[in-house]
Amino acid sequence: MQEKCALCGTRRPKRFCPGLRADICPQCCGKEREETIACPFDCEFLNQGRDHERLRELTPQEIPHPEIIVQESFLRDHEPLVLVTAAAIAEGTERLDGLIDNDAQEALESLVQTYKTLGSGLIYETKPKNPIAAALHELVQLRVTEFRRRIAEQAGYAGVLDSHVLAVLIFLQRMELQLNNKRRRGRSFLDAVRRFLPPPMPANPATMGIWQPE
Repeated sequence: MQEKCALCGTRRPKRFCPGLRADICPQCCGKEREETIACPFDCEFLNQGRDHERLRELTPQEIPHPEIIVQESFLRDHEPLVLVTAAAIAEGTERLDGLIDNDAQEALESLVQTYKTLGSGLIYETKPKNPIAAALHELVQLRVTEFRRRIAEQAGYAGVLDSHVLAVLIFLQRMELQLNNKRRRGRSFLDAVRRFLPPPMPANPATMGIWQPE
């Protein structure tokens, strides 16, 4: 182990940082974690820090699209759709380099706006200017469309409505706001989606269990 922290250059390093691939001190780890350091999901110190992050209670003013009520009974009735949508976001963490919670926030809002527009009878897709958020938007839209097509083929009718997708997106959007730790490179929401999806995904949507955050 090197004699000085790779970040501050003064304190003794006591842990290896997989994000920097260098030894750093605990103080710099706590300060720079998910700020200047792009921490991998499997960092033991990041995961220890996650244990101290609490689910933030949203004020009435912070709740997006409060006119749409998403009840637990709805989520139970639409378990497969919840899982497919969450799994698409988790897939984004593997496919989109640099994806963070703020990107997911932008993507979810653009998807919500797209489906609200569909509900008004118009066809207009809103996409973020942020290219990473736009790529996540497209990935989620693709997976949801594939799932809806598969369900329609099995049932013989459109079993998943635009309003169902909208409600699931708003549920995930509110969850992201609760889990977002406000760090510049924060991925607390993305980490939760990855960790609490049951692997592997069943081939038959009817056998999927609901995803629940911790």
